Amino acid sequence: MSHETISQSISIVHPISLSHGKNAEVWDTTGKRYIDFVGGIGVLNLGHCHPGVVEAIRDQATRLTHYAFNAAPHTPYIELMARLTTFIPVTYPVSGMLTNSGAEAAENALKIVRGATGRTAVIAFDGAFHGRTLATLNLNGKVAPYKQKVGVLPGPVYHLPYPSADNGVSCAEALKAMERLFSVEIDVNDVACFIIEPVQGEGGFLALDVEFAQALRRFCDEHDILLIADEIQSGFGRTGQRFAFSRLSIEPDLILLGKSIAGGVPLGAVVGRKALMDNLPKGGLGGTYSGNPIACAAALATLDAMTDEHLHAWGAQQQHAIVSRYESWRAQGLPYLGRLTGVGAMRGIELANADGTPAPQQLAQLLGLARGAGLLLMPSGKSRHIIRLLAPLTIEPVVLEEGLDILEACLKQLD
Repeated sequence: MSHETISQSISIVHPISLSHGKNAEVWDTTGKRYIDFVGGIGVLNLGHCHPGVVEAIRDQATRLTHYAFNAAPHTPYIELMARLTTFIPVTYPVSGMLTNSGAEAAENALKIVRGATGRTAVIAFDGAFHGRTLATLNLNGKVAPYKQKVGVLPGPVYHLPYPSADNGVSCAEALKAMERLFSVEIDVNDVACFIIEPVQGEGGFLALDVEFAQALRRFCDEHDILLIADEIQSGFGRTGQRFAFSRLSIEPDLILLGKSIAGGVPLGAVVGRKALMDNLPKGGLGGTYSGNPIACAAALATLDAMTDEHLHAWGAQQQHAIVSRYESWRAQGLPYLGRLTGVGAMRGIELANADGTPAPQQLAQLLGLARGAGLLLMPSGKSRHIIRLLAPLTIEPVVLEEGLDILEACLKQLD
């Protein structure tokens, strides 16, 4: 199928055309079947065409397909926000707003923290990914390809090393870099917020150091700085819990939501402390499509499926399968097999040379080999050398094992 009418600035990982999907399987227009370890880049934690989500979409489409909430409120928006405020595992009163995407949630969060603090500076982290809009581009901890040729970006934004056992950056190193930042680059009293992913997505599924997270929370409290947790990719059960910040034993002030919030229908949200969410003047937040009724209905069905029992069981199943296979591959001495990153069902597999340096060429080869064998994979990491595993949490165990079998066979073919 021709792509001539589509911008060539859009990069495509897999040159196929998909026709349909069911749970963790998709088929292209030639009828070829693939096991999907991409999941729409973390959007399909409940898989393709989850029955509950599909039923909710169909039902809502017969009632009200759209109304702008800021023109006249509608029931699905009200019901979803009420459900979300109880689904977010924090101790403080929560309110929020719905958006069209995760990037839009991040943009609105920046407005909220500016209004609440009267400050403009933001501290983000190396390897971060928060979106493709102009403001979120500057938050991203990577230049190519996101920041190339777009000129001066909204700021001020500063970046710190992201501490994780998965990348070898220690808590002490990150804290030392933070001390230098406030000694040399910027007055701490000018900082509005820190924004951080509890587990980096695009960065390679790197899990944030717990000690650093708690030190950062204390630092923010001491200096009246707000802490934003970007749970767009790590949320809604991907790590085996509702949200990944829970493993850090901290509470963010604002939380960014998106991706798997609505079973594949475009939706995002920014939620957090009610006083923060209410600080802008009337009309300061909103949007024509934000909180579309059909998207809200899909999100309500998604929350119905995401009980704590389900999330724990799904996460434990995937973690056991992936970790067991990885350990087997290490014991076999498979070539180019580097570290296993991440937590729960949010796992990355690094491809590295014998000297430990990234092996992006081998990852590119692996993508093609796996696709030919019927498995779709997604790259990540600074050097595009880490496979990120994003199979639906609902994947059938036999399909998961089949996908890992294909991955093992393809790893053995790398040269």
